[in-house]
Amino acid sequence: MPMTERHPSQTDVQELSALLRGWLAHRVSDDARAWIDQQVGAIAGGERPLALGVAIGLAPRKVGKADLDLTPAEQAAGRALRPGLDPTGWSVDQAARILLVLASFRGDDVAFASGIERFFATAEIGEQIALLRGLPMFPAPERLLPYAAEGIRSAMQPVFEAVAHRNPYPRECFSEAQWNQMVVKTLFIGSRLAPIQGLDARRNADLARMLLDYAAERRAAGRSISPELWRCVAPFAGDTEVTTLATILRDGTESERRGAALALAECQLASAKVALDTAPDLASAARDGRLTWDSVA
Repeated sequence: MPMTERHPSQTDVQELSALLRGWLAHRVSDDARAWIDQQVGAIAGGERPLALGVAIGLAPRKVGKADLDLTPAEQAAGRALRPGLDPTGWSVDQAARILLVLASFRGDDVAFASGIERFFATAEIGEQIALLRGLPMFPAPERLLPYAAEGIRSAMQPVFEAVAHRNPYPRECFSEAQWNQMVVKTLFIGSRLAPIQGLDARRNADLARMLLDYAAERRAAGRSISPELWRCVAPFAGDTEVTTLATILRDGTESERRGAALALAECQLASAKVALDTAPDLASAARDGRLTWDSVA
């Protein structure tokens, strides 16, 4: 089941908007700041129904596309205000676009979600990425679920990763079926599992079975398997999987061996401990925390 979290209210939206303004303040020109303020006012006022779409389309030209590149203190302030918020990789225009969307919220969840729907219908790829990255900052999260799910179904990897990577929304809001689909697709398209928030907490037996089926298909086709796959299988591994991991630990590439060692270290079967002890250096590193899934990824 999705995890319960506190999502933005109207008061939170005001605070999050102030946070974004602060991030942008020293990263855009005076003219760009004036333009942002003007557009936020027009959108918040609601007199021009098309103001949001026009402003979002103009944002890259008005504020630029430089990396947001937050300081550790700024990142910490974001997490304090909105737990799980991770703007790593955001650009200035994406932050501005998220701020513009927040300006359209006037306390009515239904109206806000309806506005998002109209915007999504015509958004180009860059606009979709900004909006999907902004999901954890938006109110009415349950009403935005169709758009997050659509992002996961996207054939465009940057759009998919805008939802899947460094985003607390899937961890908090996705059903188990949606979550499992996202994790399996991450591996299928050659992306990484490490940036998925809440990956360990939302591992489940159905996901492990799906990944084992996927791994069997890859092996049958003579294709490699990402070492990260075993992270989601480890708590549910049986003797057959332990035997497979022991073989990888013995014969795999260095990255594959590290992944196998971490999986065996987490498996509760006695046979897993026996297998892991055949590689003492990796066993020691896995057990004392020097070897982690982040380093494997």
